[in-house]
Amino acid sequence: MRRENSDSPIAGFSLIEAMAALALTATIILALSSVSGQWLPNWRRGFVDLQRADLLGVGLERMVDDLSAAEYVTRSAGAEAPLFEGDASSVMFVRSAVGPDAYPHLEVVRLAEIKEDRGLAMVRRRSRFAPIAPPAPGAKEQAIAFGDPVTLIRAPFHITFSYAGPDRVWLPSWKGRKRLPEAVRISVRDTVANRVLAASTVATIRVTANGAPKLQLQANASVAAPAAGAAPAAAGAPAAAPASQP
Repeated sequence: MRRENSDSPIAGFSLIEAMAALALTATIILALSSVSGQWLPNWRRGFVDLQRADLLGVGLERMVDDLSAAEYVTRSAGAEAPLFEGDASSVMFVRSAVGPDAYPHLEVVRLAEIKEDRGLAMVRRRSRFAPIAPPAPGAKEQAIAFGDPVTLIRAPFHITFSYAGPDRVWLPSWKGRKRLPEAVRISVRDTVANRVLAASTVATIRVTANGAPKLQLQANASVAAPAAGAAPAAAGAPAAAPASQP
């Protein structure tokens, strides 16, 4: 029998070579783990911020679409003011029903911040509009029962409203007035960064040629001057039906 030569080039790896390869592999894995540990949190944070910004945009778009459909409607016969009430944290108005299966009718929409498990959230509720009899002197008006809550914007974003009339002076409240505001400003504050976002949303109410009040979205916090020739329509809007702004 002939003895196999142990110095043959096809005899395989030595123990030292195998250990060196394992050490090199471990070094590469540790380096990749260190890089991933520094990169993944930033990537996750950026992805979450992107999701929040996207949801914020969708919520603002929904609010502007609702306000763009606001109509001058009185709640009862003989009422002098339209059904529009707004303060810094909520706004209520009348608009045409919206939805894939909605039949033509009016509904009262309320956008208001409520407290949830994760903090404050801007929630949209609605109720079918129905005219009521004028309340007796000294009596309170019948409360509106809202339903179908839909959360539009969640924490850490905080929404505030302000309103302006023909004088373009921003007010924190608009209640019991005989006309709709000419502009509604939606300001967004990031409560985590404690700063107001640069671009506030301004919805400007304008009277079109046929006398119907409309809202036009602007992409910045400045409000354009009223359109030339846009004159308010006549007062005396009938109850329970859309009418022109006085």
